[in-house]
Amino acid sequence: MAGTNRKVDKKRDIEGLDKVWVREGRGGWGGGRMVELSVEGPIVQPFDESLKCVVAGYDSVHPAEDDDGKEVDDNCSLMYLNEATLLNNVRLRYSKDKIYTYVANILIAINPYFEIKNLYSPDTIKSYLGKSLGTRPPHVFAIADKAFRDMKVLKQSQSIIVSGESGAGKTESTKYILKYLCDNYGQSAKSAGSLEQKILQANPILEAFGNAKTTRNNNSSRFGKFIEIHFDGKCGVVGGYISHYLLERARVVSQSSAERNYHIFYQLIAGADKALADRLHLASPDQFRYLAKGCTQFFVQKGKEKLVPADRVSADHKRGGALKDTRMDDYSDFHTVDQDLANIGLTEEDRLSVYTTIAAVLHMGNITFEDNPEDNTGGCMIAPASAHSLAITAELMGLEQEDLMSAMVSRVMQGKGNFGTVIMVPLKTNEASNARDALAKSLYTRLFDYIVMRINQSIPFSESRYYIGVLDIAGFEYFTVNSFEQFCINYCNEKLQQFFNQRILKDEQELYVKEGLGVKNVSFVDNQDCIDLIESKQTGIFSLLDEESKLPKPNYQHFTDQIFHNNGSHFRIALPRKSKLKEHREIRDHDGFLIRHFAGAVCYQTKHFIEKNNDALHASLEAIVQECKNPFICEIFMTNEDSSQRQGKLNFISVGSKFKKQLGELMLKLRSTGTNFIRCIKPNVKMIAHLFESPSVMSQLQCAGMTSVLELMQQGFPSRAPFSELYSMYKQFLPPDLARLDPRLFCKALFKALGLDDNDFQFGMTKVFFRPGKFAEFDQMMRADPENLRILIGKVKKWLLCSRWRKAQWCALEVIKLKNKIIYRREALVCIQKNLRMFLALKQHKPRYQGLRSINMLGSQVDKIEEMGGNLKGGRSVLEQSIDTLKQNIDHAVKTIKTCEKIKKSEIDKLYKSLVDQINKELVGVKRKIEQERIAEEQEKLKKLQQEMEEEKKRKLEEDMLRKKCEEDKVLKQEMEKQRKLEEEEERRLEREERDRNQAEALQRQLEEANARYAALQQQIEQERRDHELALRLAAESGGAVEDLVIKSQRLSIDSGVKGRGSPDGEPAVNGVVGSHAGGKKTAENKKFDLSKWKYAELRDTINTSCDIDLLEACREEFHRRLKVYHAWKAKNRKKNSTFNESMRAPTSILEEANRPTMGTLKKPVTSCNQRYFRIPFVRPDGTRDSLGPASQSGRGWWYAHFDGQWIGRQMELHEGRSPILLVSGKDDMHMCELNLDETGLTRKRGAEILESEFDREWKKHGGQTYVQPQDRQRQ
Repeated sequence: MAGTNRKVDKKRDIEGLDKVWVREGRGGWGGGRMVELSVEGPIVQPFDESLKCVVAGYDSVHPAEDDDGKEVDDNCSLMYLNEATLLNNVRLRYSKDKIYTYVANILIAINPYFEIKNLYSPDTIKSYLGKSLGTRPPHVFAIADKAFRDMKVLKQSQSIIVSGESGAGKTESTKYILKYLCDNYGQSAKSAGSLEQKILQANPILEAFGNAKTTRNNNSSRFGKFIEIHFDGKCGVVGGYISHYLLERARVVSQSSAERNYHIFYQLIAGADKALADRLHLASPDQFRYLAKGCTQFFVQKGKEKLVPADRVSADHKRGGALKDTRMDDYSDFHTVDQDLANIGLTEEDRLSVYTTIAAVLHMGNITFEDNPEDNTGGCMIAPASAHSLAITAELMGLEQEDLMSAMVSRVMQGKGNFGTVIMVPLKTNEASNARDALAKSLYTRLFDYIVMRINQSIPFSESRYYIGVLDIAGFEYFTVNSFEQFCINYCNEKLQQFFNQRILKDEQELYVKEGLGVKNVSFVDNQDCIDLIESKQTGIFSLLDEESKLPKPNYQHFTDQIFHNNGSHFRIALPRKSKLKEHREIRDHDGFLIRHFAGAVCYQTKHFIEKNNDALHASLEAIVQECKNPFICEIFMTNEDSSQRQGKLNFISVGSKFKKQLGELMLKLRSTGTNFIRCIKPNVKMIAHLFESPSVMSQLQCAGMTSVLELMQQGFPSRAPFSELYSMYKQFLPPDLARLDPRLFCKALFKALGLDDNDFQFGMTKVFFRPGKFAEFDQMMRADPENLRILIGKVKKWLLCSRWRKAQWCALEVIKLKNKIIYRREALVCIQKNLRMFLALKQHKPRYQGLRSINMLGSQVDKIEEMGGNLKGGRSVLEQSIDTLKQNIDHAVKTIKTCEKIKKSEIDKLYKSLVDQINKELVGVKRKIEQERIAEEQEKLKKLQQEMEEEKKRKLEEDMLRKKCEEDKVLKQEMEKQRKLEEEEERRLEREERDRNQAEALQRQLEEANARYAALQQQIEQERRDHELALRLAAESGGAVEDLVIKSQRLSIDSGVKGRGSPDGEPAVNGVVGSHAGGKKTAENKKFDLSKWKYAELRDTINTSCDIDLLEACREEFHRRLKVYHAWKAKNRKKNSTFNESMRAPTSILEEANRPTMGTLKKPVTSCNQRYFRIPFVRPDGTRDSLGPASQSGRGWWYAHFDGQWIGRQMELHEGRSPILLVSGKDDMHMCELNLDETGLTRKRGAEILESEFDREWKKHGGQTYVQPQDRQRQ
């Protein structure tokens, strides 16, 4: 919805316009004429007719000024305030060498990269003295003068924040601000050694020691500084103080190929005289390792090339020539710095000590290390090639060579406590190199601290009422390789951007709300979450870095992993592979991280974060620098000694922690002062004059917050003044009668008298606010000539007189209105009293008659209840008695309401509710009785109907079950018949296989015999061959003759018709072996369990209880084998008069089938889960009859068998006139059939197999128990 409204507003803003700005390319804006408005957006024809029309979105089009060449000092003076008009205005002014432009009270400064004539001349400085902002063209001097005047008028210290990218001109702007303040408001500018002169001379010194050439700037500040100029009560300069932040220590020991080390190294080499150079053993830059990796060329102005000694010029300088910059010359700058050092109080001896320290750093870098072959612990030693550099370094530092060498190749470790054992630990080559670099960086850092301290000592102040601080710190940095320095610098810029947002945007909007101006809020990006990501406790990057540094073996990859572990879901942080730059996407996940800053995403590599965060030296190096004979080095180390650094690794103060603390103190200073902003802009990346790259400039303006300021200024009031201060400012010009006015009334009368447009100013609660540029017009009008002021005062008096007369007229009119209002109110009160009395009477009696009406209506309900009760068959007398009681209660309630006038509504409601409850209760009772009688009648009818339905349903169900049973039995019998036929086919197939196998065995035996005969023949032939060879040898010896060997070929034949020659290794032998193996395997399987010694009871218990399938099968086979043996023995040894008959256990047909010889069948597992049931006729051979039956009955009956798998499980004999015989395996095995299912031949008898249901029916009919399979039985 918000997006739609914004689109409508944008469309309304550009509707009817002719000229517009349309976005093009990578951030630039191009002019054109609007052809028409379409649904997708406006159609724009560029001014260049050769280009086609473009369709742009409404967010990509801004209104343009009618005059294409119009440029203004303050961008807020344009008719349309947007980023396109801002960029165009800045570009037009830059093309005319006007590098300064206002956006309200903020100054935009574009680096021209050349000297603009008279831009900073003394006359220009004087022209801005005491002038209000806007009365003169934009200039850095105007900001400086505004800061001074605000300090003087508001009695508050001021700050000027100079920000921008590297190479944008921050350092130059800072110098000119200091020059303006010192030249105009200094107390003794005539003296060469004056305080103001020393403040100005501090800049070249700081630039020499803290600035360096980078790829983006020839004079880039590699540290931040906050220069304070202090003033006394009379606003005169009384001193100064310089605070510095985050010197880039790593630059001392390494630089990229196109960059240089700090200027002082090259200035000392180029500018030192011969005596000093010989004393310091100076040579060309490419002879020093700390300089050779970078650019080794000097900055030399034209015509001064010969001033630099030839032996100190590098090969690159000779080959490529000197570096050129209009403001830099290493030879001349050295002499300037030397003179400035002298002016701030350094004696010749002090300056020599400074130069000696610088040279010691250079020579220290030439010390290299190599593995020590005599050290078996992996230690190193000084390379022989660098022995000369070691000697020079020791000489310059005032040390013995042996002591310096020992400290560099080993470190001291001490046990716990103050008296622990001291151990010398050898260092490896890389460890020694890191220790050397750490000493060099520490030496230069402490030298820089010493220089700043001496500058501050030279500009002291005893009394300070206010100060103006100028902040010059490195701008937002992003390179291909970004390390700890860029991280700290960008963190600082995040804090400064947040301060800018709060001071210019957030505080401004809060002030508008507080003063009640009704200005719309302007949205801006709040970067507090990014700051929290960096500085918050425990999970912040600084905290995680300090924790990693305290570990016994810190690792940068573990540090990176911890960042993502603690902040993985944070919007501002991402993996390097999310970067838009290809080089950054190749960085591994645990080697870096990406932060989305306010100005864009920057990818940092964490490899050197830990070592750069720790600036402490190991114990050996600390001891040697404090014991050296050079007093200057001892002094700078003792001055900067931090006792907390000596308390161990867990209590060290890291570089990040110190920088965060310093930055916090700086932000407190900035918040306590009035603030002025200068935004320095870099017009192009090539650093050449008269080249304006619009996309780059637009990006810098957006990062600086200028577009947000424009939007705020378009509807805001950048200038404001409290009523009291405005009144005090012009009180001296007023006559006594006007001087007594209230400040607010005075301001209002003054503005009306001046005839100012109401849109140009607005009154708040405590201040008056002006549109951009209007306060300067107002101030100019008030400071005009006295005659104009007298006319103005006359207009003020006239406006006051007219205003007071209008007030008197309004007062009289208000009195008349008040009289009429009083009369109206009196009549209204009478009407109110009348209606109130009526209301009170209504309130008292309305409940009574409403209650009577409601209670009388209850009588009809009682009559209905009585009518309903007339239909009851029982309990009618009780109901009539209850009805009479209800009518009596109703009459009593009506009488009570009529007789009592002051009865309350609650009491009437209570009576009515009681009657309603009684009636409802009685009504429910009557309904219940009626319902009960009705339900009883219906239940009786339903019961009869249900009985009839149940009987019919039962009859149909029995018929269905009988029909289904018949169908199922029919299907089962068909399946059994089919199974029987399959088994017959299987038996015939087995017989054929057996017959074929016997024939194959006979053929195999014939083949074996042929092979044997063939082998014998071969043996005979071989013997004859050997005999012939022996005879040949003997004949050769004796000279006799031998008959030729004749081998008779014989053919073996087999009766079966197979022809050919057998072989011992042929197929028949193989087949024989295989058959033998198969037979052995089968025998082994049968002998798996040795059950020959098991008792009958053990076999039976195992069959009834075992769950082991193999054991169960073996036991059942053994058990039935023993039964067969037993019955065979019993039949053989039967006595003549014995009644034993073998056919008593099974019908004769089964026994005969079992005794008939067969070819063998496929043996089925004994434990087969098939349950099969059979029935055949059976005549007991003994011919006995049941004593209970008639004497004429025979022994003919039926024999039933239930086979559980291959063995019989249940057996039943049914003979007419006899008791049934029911036998179960496991209990009656001695009297049951011992044959398996195949042996009985029952499966081959047509019609013998029956259904399970038929068997179970007969079994249960004659008292048989439910069958339990052997494996499910419990041990008895």
